[in-house]
Amino acid sequence: MIDTINDIFMLNEIGTITTLREVIITILISFLLGWMISYTYIKTYKGRFYSQTFAQTLIIVGVVISIIIVAIGSNIARAFSLAGALSIIRFRSTIGDPRDIAFIFFVLGAGLASGAGLFIPAIVFVAMLCGLIFILYNLDYGAKKEKQKILKIMVPENLNFEGLFDDLLEKYLEEFSLMSIRTTNLGTMFELMYSIKSREGTEEKALMDDIRSRNGNLNVIILLDEQLMEI
Repeated sequence: MIDTINDIFMLNEIGTITTLREVIITILISFLLGWMISYTYIKTYKGRFYSQTFAQTLIIVGVVISIIIVAIGSNIARAFSLAGALSIIRFRSTIGDPRDIAFIFFVLGAGLASGAGLFIPAIVFVAMLCGLIFILYNLDYGAKKEKQKILKIMVPENLNFEGLFDDLLEKYLEEFSLMSIRTTNLGTMFELMYSIKSREGTEEKALMDDIRSRNGNLNVIILLDEQLMEI
C-alpha cells in the first residue's frame, strides 16, 4: 500500500539522484561554455549600446539552465511545476537587437545540453558555432556599402512644405522617400521625416545648409543608423 502511494505521488523521486561531483562538473562546464559564448558576443558586437550586464547575463543563464535540467531529471511532475513557476515571472527589460535574442537561445542550448550530461556535444556545438560567428564577423557578412539614413526637417507651421525640398533632395541624394509628417512643439512646427540614400561624393553639410536656407534655419537632423531612431 505504501509503495503504491509512493509510486502515485513519486515520493521516491523527490531527491535528485546526482552526486556532488556531477553537479560541480555540470556547473563548471556550463560556466565555461557560457563564458565562450559571452566572449564571442563581446568581440563580435557592432552595436552602439554595449551592455556589460547582458554579457554577464549570458554566462549566468547558461549555468542556471543546466542546474534546472539536472534538478528536473526525468521527473515529469517537476517539469510541469517548473513551467508553472516560470509562467508567473514577468521580464521588464526588452531586447531590441535580434542578434542578442540569438545569443540568448545559443546559451540556452548550451545550458540544456550541459544539464542533460551531453558534455561533448555541448562543447562541440559551442566551439563550432562560436567559430562560425567569428568567420561571419571577419567577413562582414551582410553589410552594405550605402546604408539608409533618416533625414528630419523642422518646418514652421506657416510654411507650405509640399515639394519645397524635392529639388534639393534630387540634387544631393540617390534615393529619398517621405516617411511621415507630424506636428511638434505644441503644433507650432511640422517635422518631415525622410528615408534617404546619399549619392557618392555628396557632402551632407552642403545638403543641410541648403535645407536650412528654406526652412527658416530650423533644425535639420541626419540619423546615420535607422535602427536606433525612434519614430
